[in-house]
Amino acid sequence: MSDSETVPAATGPRTDPAAAAPTKGGTPDAAPRTAGTTPEGHPEATGGAPALPEEALKIASGYAFSGPALDLGALIWDGRCLPDAQIRVPLPMLNRHGLVAGATGTGKTKTLQLIAEQLSAQGVPVFLADVKGDVSGVSAPGLPGAKVQERASEVHQEWTPAGCPAEFYALGGMGHGIPLRATITSFGPVLLSKVLQLNRTQEQSLGLIFHYADQKGLELVDLKDLRAVVAFLTSDEGKQELKGIGGLSTATAGVILRSLTAFEAQGMSPFFGEPEFDTSELLRTTSEGRGVVSVLELPAVQDKPQLFSTFLMWLLADLFHDLPEVGDADRPKLVFFFDEAHLLFSDASKAFLDSITQTVRLIRSKGIGVFFVTQTPKDVPGDVLAQLGNRVQHALRAFTPDDQKALKATVKTFPDSAYDLEEVLTGLGTGEAVVTVLSEKGAPTPVAVTRLRAPRSLMGPVEAGTLDRAVQGSPLYGRYAQAVDRESAYEKLTAAQAAQAAQAAQAAQAAERDTPQAARSAGGRRPKEEASVVEQVVGSGLFKSLARSVGTQIGREITRSIFGTARRRR
Repeated sequence: MSDSETVPAATGPRTDPAAAAPTKGGTPDAAPRTAGTTPEGHPEATGGAPALPEEALKIASGYAFSGPALDLGALIWDGRCLPDAQIRVPLPMLNRHGLVAGATGTGKTKTLQLIAEQLSAQGVPVFLADVKGDVSGVSAPGLPGAKVQERASEVHQEWTPAGCPAEFYALGGMGHGIPLRATITSFGPVLLSKVLQLNRTQEQSLGLIFHYADQKGLELVDLKDLRAVVAFLTSDEGKQELKGIGGLSTATAGVILRSLTAFEAQGMSPFFGEPEFDTSELLRTTSEGRGVVSVLELPAVQDKPQLFSTFLMWLLADLFHDLPEVGDADRPKLVFFFDEAHLLFSDASKAFLDSITQTVRLIRSKGIGVFFVTQTPKDVPGDVLAQLGNRVQHALRAFTPDDQKALKATVKTFPDSAYDLEEVLTGLGTGEAVVTVLSEKGAPTPVAVTRLRAPRSLMGPVEAGTLDRAVQGSPLYGRYAQAVDRESAYEKLTAAQAAQAAQAAQAAQAAERDTPQAARSAGGRRPKEEASVVEQVVGSGLFKSLARSVGTQIGREITRSIFGTARRRR
C-alpha cells in the first residue's frame, strides 16, 4: 500500500466540510493566544500573513498548550486549512482515555499510527491491536511521495520518514508474532464465560469451579485442566466436595464441557497455556528513551471476535491488577488502543459491562490510557463513553435511517460548537476528523474540524519475511516461543487416580486370596463393598499429599481482581 493511496490530500477545487457548515456561535470562551503559546515551529500569523478569523482564533487558542503535547493537525475553518491554528492534545491528558471513531476507510488506522509514533518519540509505550494486518508498518520509515508532501505542507508539518521500536505478538502464536498466552486460572471465570458464550447461570457455575480449584491448589493452566476438574465435580464424590459452597448441576456442567469441546475444535486451545505472558513487557522503553510499540497481530483470529476482544480485556485487567497507583503523572505509563471495541460490548452480560466500566474508571490512576476504536460512539455503553475525554471522530455515513440515528447520537456526544456537526461529519474527507480533547486543566477544548498530519512511519504492512526476522530477533522470543506443559490439575488428578486404581487392584487381589473358598462359591461377595476410585482419590493420603505438593510447587496465594482475573502471589 503506497502513501499516495492512503493519505489523500486536497487537490484542485474542493469543498471542505466546514465551508458548508453554517456558524452557529456558542463556542466556549477562550483567552486570545499570546506569543509563545503557539506550537514550536508554527509562529503566530502576523506581519504579511492573514490573521485568523475570530471564531477560528477562539478554537485555536483552546489548543495552545504550554506543556508537552501531540500534534494532530491543523484547523479547518470556512473552507480553508489554517496551518497556524494547530490542533494538539496534552501528553498528561492521554491517561484520561479517548475514542477514535469513524466509518470504514475514513482514516482511523492512520490516526492511531500518527498518535502512536508521537507517543513513542516522547517515551510512552503503546499497545496496538492489529485486526486487519496493516499496522506493522509503524516499525518502518514511511515512503516519501507527492501526496504526503502536499499534506505536510498544508498542515505545516516537517515530514521526515521514521519508524518506531516495535514488538510483534500473536495470540497463541497463530500468525507472525511472539506467542501471547494466558493460563485459565489467571484468565478467570467472567472473561472465559464471554469467550465460551455462557449465560449468567453458567457463568456463576464456572465461577464456583474456579473457586474450588483455587481452594484446593489445583492450578488450571490449559483447557484439559478445566475439563478434568469439571468432570470430577459432577461425579458423586465431587458433589460431596461442593456441598459447603453450592452445587453444580449435571446439565450446566454438560453445557460447559460441550462449549470447551467446541472451542478446542475451532483450534483455539493454543491461547491458553504457559509460559504466560507478563503484561509488564508492554511497558518497555528503549535505551534511548523511546517507548516500544507493541503490535498484537489478529488477522488469523479476526473471525473470532469474542476471543480477541476478550483477550484484550484480560491484558487490561492484568495490568490493573499488577500496577501500583501513580495518580496524575506527567505522562502515561502506557496508552492502549482497543480496536474493534464494539465486539467487546456485543451481547455482554451486566456483570461483564460493570467490570469494564470499573476497569476504565480505575485504571487511569495506574497511569494507563485507553482509547476505544470503533465506528460510532453509540457502540460504547454510556457509562464507559462518559469517561472518554479525548475524541477524534472521522466521517460517518448517513445512507440509512439507522445511519441517520447514529449520526444524531454522535453529535450529541460533543460539546456545543460553532459547526453544524451533522453536516460536517458526513462531509469529512479521508484523513480529516472532528476533534475535542481535554485541556491541561482537564476541561473539554472547543470542537475543531481538523486536517490530520501524515504518519512518518510506513502506512501499510511490512513484508512477512521482515516481520519474521524482527520476531525471531526479539529478546522476548526465547522466553515465550516454546509452549510448556508442566504438571497441573489434569496431571495431578490423573496421577492420583491411577495410583489409587493400582492400590484398589492390589487390595482386591489380597481380599480374593484371603476370602474362604466357601464364601467365594456362595456368590463371590466381598465382606465389605469397596469405595469408588474417585472417592479413594479424594480421601487418600496420596491425594492430599499431591494437593499439598501443588500448593508448595506454586508457593503463592491466588487473589482475584476485576473480572475474576488472577495472579498468584509468590
